[in-house]
Amino acid sequence: MNFSEFHFIRPYWLLALLPLTVFIFLTVRHKLRQGNWQAVCDPELLPFILQEKELKHSRAPLITSSLAAILAITALAGPTWQRVPTPVFRNASALVIALDLSRSMDAPDIKPSRLERARYKIADLLKKCKDGQTALLVYAGSAFTVTPLTNDTETINNQLRALTTDIMPAQGSRSDLAIKKAVELFKNAGLQQGQILLITDDEQIEDAFVKVDLPDNYPLSILGVGTVEGAPITLSQGGFLTDAKGGIVLPKLNPKALQKVAQAGGGIYQQITNSNADIEALSHHFEQDAKHGEVLENDLLLDNWVEAGVWLLLPLLLLASLSFRRGLLSLLFILLLPFPKESYALEWQDLWQTKEQQAQQSYLQGDYQKAAEKFTDPAWQAAAQYKAGTKLTEKEELPPATTDTALYNQGNVLAKSGQLEKAISAYEQALKLNPNNKDAQYNKEIVEKALEQQKQQQQNKDQSEPEQQKDQQGEQSDKDSEQQNSQNPEDSQDSDKQNQQDSTNDKKQKEAEQQKSEKTAKPESEQEQEQEQKPAEEAQQASEADSQDNEQQQANEQWLKRIPDDPSGLLKRKFLYQYSRQKQRNNSGQQW
Repeated sequence: MNFSEFHFIRPYWLLALLPLTVFIFLTVRHKLRQGNWQAVCDPELLPFILQEKELKHSRAPLITSSLAAILAITALAGPTWQRVPTPVFRNASALVIALDLSRSMDAPDIKPSRLERARYKIADLLKKCKDGQTALLVYAGSAFTVTPLTNDTETINNQLRALTTDIMPAQGSRSDLAIKKAVELFKNAGLQQGQILLITDDEQIEDAFVKVDLPDNYPLSILGVGTVEGAPITLSQGGFLTDAKGGIVLPKLNPKALQKVAQAGGGIYQQITNSNADIEALSHHFEQDAKHGEVLENDLLLDNWVEAGVWLLLPLLLLASLSFRRGLLSLLFILLLPFPKESYALEWQDLWQTKEQQAQQSYLQGDYQKAAEKFTDPAWQAAAQYKAGTKLTEKEELPPATTDTALYNQGNVLAKSGQLEKAISAYEQALKLNPNNKDAQYNKEIVEKALEQQKQQQQNKDQSEPEQQKDQQGEQSDKDSEQQNSQNPEDSQDSDKQNQQDSTNDKKQKEAEQQKSEKTAKPESEQEQEQEQKPAEEAQQASEADSQDNEQQQANEQWLKRIPDDPSGLLKRKFLYQYSRQKQRNNSGQQW
């Protein structure tokens, strides 16, 4: 017992002693006032003078209630001075789901297709995987990672709709490569144990399993997809898939082979069903393995403070029993009610989820604006901004991106904001990182056409303005020339009449000056009228410019609507790029 470490776990409860002190002070003061009357009056007259009856032994209830309140407040503050080592349980379970994306998964022997049902089953299984880490990989002629090991199963669930057989660069059913890829994920994450779930219809899985040296700490379970009867593989362009001899391919499920491989791998086998029995069996098996992992990794210890305030309840109950019949127990509860629980300036979500997880949840719920504010990943942030219809100003800057996906998404946001030159620059940077990104190439061509059209309209507008100014200057020069021509004959006429008739010279000269003053006043009135018309013409030109800008914005939006929304396109390009960088191509003779 080390009292040097004595402290209170909830020290703010000690503030309740302040109102308790005030209550005790007022009560004692009231009793003292009542005692003053006893000093100056006879005891026989006190019942007629005092409004309250004299209380016998009045100090005992006050002392009892005050002591009970102090004990209750001290107990709530949580006094402690002793530490006890407490074991910490950590769920070290991990699951890698390997989904077969070969052509045979398009067979419709189970409706709507084998692949569709497999994706539904994965979504149901992810709901069961509340603890531990989960990863998703796909395979056909080669294996690729869709989502690495993560605690956020919603990220995996969001990728399921993009998984089709068309995204695989090479066809086949290389289950051996999928198992090796799963073991590689475990080892890269530093996990000494984990579960592998193979979702497949591979008829030749026994031959594939022979090629794999599977460690015992990574057991393999299999979910068989399909029926024993099988069904032809429907092609997207019509017809059915045929083999090299021209015969229609009819993939069939081999449950015995799949079950044999699952037993050899240390796991269980389940065939896909219409009910949820298959998922329940698999999740139960994975939970048992997770509990075993908790026991093995129960070496961590955490010091926990032992709360001693509970021992103060014993004298508190004794005091409460003495004051219960006097109604003072209810007064104790009234004293404790005004004190609310502690509040913290902290969002509730921050205690359980990271900013990325909160942003992902907002994205899935359709609140793209909130998701864009919380995302720190440039790729996801740009995707959320594009979904939210965010339009950036010229001064706003996007965070630096280092991947072609992030640059592609930022290009879409910039294009939607009307910043076409910056959008083209983003697409070009994405193509430098990944020249095979056809989506970025396609959007770049569309935005370049829109930018060229915008420049052409601006050029036409700039050419039309000088022509209008020239027309106005020509009209003004014509007016000036007419005024000069109309003035010259009068001047000559005045000079002739002055030579012929001297007597009427003054009269004619006055008339000519009057006419000149009228004619010179006329251009001044016309200039005033033109000055009055200029603001109206400028307002009209501004409205025409605004209408042209609106038309340009509508044209840009129409161009942007032509950008295809293909969620599987990125995965397809990613897998093709990774497949092209493989030193040894894993070609399979079977194309389904």
